[in-house]
Amino acid sequence: MARWFRFLITIAIGISIGLVYGWIVNPVEYVDTAPASLRMDYKTDYILMVAEAYKVEQDLDLAVRRLALLGDTAPQEMILEAIAYAAEIQYDPVDLVLMQALSDGLKAWDPRWEAPAP
Repeated sequence: MARWFRFLITIAIGISIGLVYGWIVNPVEYVDTAPASLRMDYKTDYILMVAEAYKVEQDLDLAVRRLALLGDTAPQEMILEAIAYAAEIQYDPVDLVLMQALSDGLKAWDPRWEAPAP
């Protein structure tokens, strides 16, 4: 009985020291993390938020500036990737329509852009 008690106390002390070190002494610090480093699901959510804002504001320049925060990829390509990902994980059809409306708006905004062949 005494061996188990000492063993459990040692484990509890080790976990406590580890938590104190990880949370208080040396916690993780995220500094200047770029939105371009987001995973695809978060990028898709961000693009959906931009599409929702575009629906209300109808300002393509502002939408493009917001999309530029996601990296160097062309805004139209980002939206197409997001639409494909959203369809794959079965986003609400209303959300897909919003993103498609933003994509259509960008096509009118920059008529030089053509969609890649499937």
